[in-house]
Amino acid sequence: MTSIESVTLEVADPTAATAFYAAAFGLGAQVRVRASEAPTAGFRGFTMSLIVSQPSTVSSLIDTALAAGASTLKPVQKSLWGYGGVVQAPDGAIWKVATSARKDTGPATRQIDQIVLLVAATDVAATKRFYVDHGLTVGKSFGKYVEFAMPSSPVKLGLYGRRALAKDAGVSPDGTGSHRLTIGSDAGPFTDPDGFAWEAASV
Repeated sequence: MTSIESVTLEVADPTAATAFYAAAFGLGAQVRVRASEAPTAGFRGFTMSLIVSQPSTVSSLIDTALAAGASTLKPVQKSLWGYGGVVQAPDGAIWKVATSARKDTGPATRQIDQIVLLVAATDVAATKRFYVDHGLTVGKSFGKYVEFAMPSSPVKLGLYGRRALAKDAGVSPDGTGSHRLTIGSDAGPFTDPDGFAWEAASV
């Protein structure tokens, strides 16, 4: 079954970005950075989500991200689906930290249960077909949301309509230029209909 081993964020200052992600989230090999000066403006068409077990862990990770230099897009708060918040890293990437739990079951930790890449599709149905043709299996699909079945993948993948994803992130859907993102997987190399580049995963 297809697996995403890592995502690579293309940034202006790799040293600063590496320091930020280590301090903010303690991320390891699943999220990498490399230098890029590719023009980009506005919403880049993707968000990264960190799924955790309880509200106090959400708050802990958001707090360290803000302390490391992130800016708030949506403050942490309760909602119908649970508890979460959205920040933008200094390199421009958008990060959501969330849990479906309403209450804590223990002390706050730094444990991240899942890393999820959500990509914005201009035509969700067409992009879903593209990915199925490239070996991915649909796990859930309703409306303009698709979640692929990747049980052993270090990074999960979902599709969302562009406006819906931007609204979820708290930003305008407008954006031009590079996505500043490359997906490392055993399914690559290819480029999807919305311009997201996949490459062979490197160790």
